[in-house]
Amino acid sequence: MSRLECIAVEAGGDCEGQEVVLMEPRPFRPFKSSEEYLVAMKEDLAEWLHRLYHPQLNIDFDNFMDVLEDGVALCKHANNVRRTAMAYKEKLEQRDSQRRRKFSTHLDIPDRDSFFARDNVHNFIQWCRLLGIYECLLFETDDLVLRKNEKSFILCLLEVARRGANFGMPAPVLVQFEKEIDREIAKEGNLENGNDYDEEEDMMELIEYGPQAQIVTNDLRSLDEMVRDLVENCSCPTQFPMIRVSEGKYRIGDTKMLIFVRVLRNHVMVRVGGGWDTLSHYLEKHDPCRCRAGRKKF
Repeated sequence: MSRLECIAVEAGGDCEGQEVVLMEPRPFRPFKSSEEYLVAMKEDLAEWLHRLYHPQLNIDFDNFMDVLEDGVALCKHANNVRRTAMAYKEKLEQRDSQRRRKFSTHLDIPDRDSFFARDNVHNFIQWCRLLGIYECLLFETDDLVLRKNEKSFILCLLEVARRGANFGMPAPVLVQFEKEIDREIAKEGNLENGNDYDEEEDMMELIEYGPQAQIVTNDLRSLDEMVRDLVENCSCPTQFPMIRVSEGKYRIGDTKMLIFVRVLRNHVMVRVGGGWDTLSHYLEKHDPCRCRAGRKKF
């Protein structure tokens, strides 16, 4: 192998001196492009939970829903988030008595036998409400137990991971990407407004966020090469514009809207609002020739 594409978990990171995790390619699974972002999220969450709780929790993409459907692992994770939140609160109070955050004392959920799967899942949903997760991001018990809406469950669990990351818990790679992008936007905003950028404060945020193992994909193409491969599928007389600004940052379409792109395993992901989509599906919604092709299918 001549080289590996290194994706820094934290902004400005490099490969030297950090733990490196080689992520094996997933076997081919046929799915619609509109479903690919859920596949990517599910892979990421499965990897995250595996690293958090292995060997007690043997979870991967294929058994993801089966392992979590009884709610036991979810309740254990909720308890773990609460313990981490309380430790984080104590740390803040010790460092600065003026910076205090309130945490509910009712977040603890009792673990139960798998016979009580519905009770476990219901308790987890109630705990998510106490955590402050918006109703639009919550799921219903049958969404997990009866697989009525896997999308709702996956999006809710990703939001739980975001909240845990704010307390210093290890986070899925997508959440790490979000933190990296948010720091980049904040830094550029400060510089454009003529404000000083506080490197020390930024480093403190990195420390509080917690050190994470670096993720290495085994696709030897660069991010820009993967983006170009997708853009070149355009069949318009004038190719749909997607201009590289810097690594992972592009201006797209006639409006030159700025987007952030990252690679997760073999998925090229785009930050969309507060969430993610795949670049392939994103282009289907914005590239005129792909939009027309999509309409002809119906």
